[in-house]
Amino acid sequence: MAGHEIEIKNKMKRQDVFARIRDQKNKERHKLRSTRAKEERSNPELKAKRLAENVPQTIDSKREYDETIGAEVEDDEDDLMRHFNSNNKDMPPKIFLTTNVNARKCAYEFANVLIEVLPNVTFVKRKFGYKLKEIAEMCIKRNFTDMVVINEDKKKVTGLTFMHLPDGPTFYFKLSSYVEVLKVHGHGRATSHIPELILNNFQTRLGKTVGRLFQSIFPQDPDFEGRQVITLHNQRDYIFFRRHRYIFKDEEKVGLQELGPQFTLKLKRIQRGLREETEWEHKPEMDKDKKKFHL
Repeated sequence: MAGHEIEIKNKMKRQDVFARIRDQKNKERHKLRSTRAKEERSNPELKAKRLAENVPQTIDSKREYDETIGAEVEDDEDDLMRHFNSNNKDMPPKIFLTTNVNARKCAYEFANVLIEVLPNVTFVKRKFGYKLKEIAEMCIKRNFTDMVVINEDKKKVTGLTFMHLPDGPTFYFKLSSYVEVLKVHGHGRATSHIPELILNNFQTRLGKTVGRLFQSIFPQDPDFEGRQVITLHNQRDYIFFRRHRYIFKDEEKVGLQELGPQFTLKLKRIQRGLREETEWEHKPEMDKDKKKFHL
């Protein structure tokens, strides 16, 4: 009996009839899935064929073609990447961390989180009368390789500025969806071991430049005994930050425990040098085309 053929004026009876029809359809669907699962267990080729014929269409799979995806960049064409020292293991990163002027409590709380996440970091409270370029010059004299500035507005952390020393470039990221460590369900306690770094889905030339930035602020000799890993996953130009501890249960299974925190970054601007000429900037009209991604 089809739904459009039912004309029952009594509301209670009508709901009861539709509930029985819906329950019958659910039983038929579960029976079909159970039968199909048994057939696929006996013949794995059927499952492979079904998955190959039913590939879901997503925005990621429909993204516009970018000629820089997977392309090798020559040294003389790599204007921004040449500034990074991520391949120099003899010069580990040394990070200077500060905030914007007149920062509130939330900025200092977030600074405490970054002190645990970033290795070899020094935090200095921002004072009035010092511009970022003046602070950068003092950092260069003290052999700092990077400077990170926490941007806070209206008692909320809104962004992060990364300045690679001594010659730049400068990156500004918008920060959102911040979840504190204590609010992460089942979180563990992080240790002082240097974590491993996973960069996922940075495909374009711009994305590789951003990935090189994150490579430059983490040492390339992680402490594997700590079993800690930091993941920066790029999806649709949003960079998701996660931190986990892993454990090998057996030869095939691995357990994960999230350590926190969680937050999302979105690249807004890249400048040459220390906040000089703008190399790339995100504009509102870029969001009109939902299938074009830049990282």
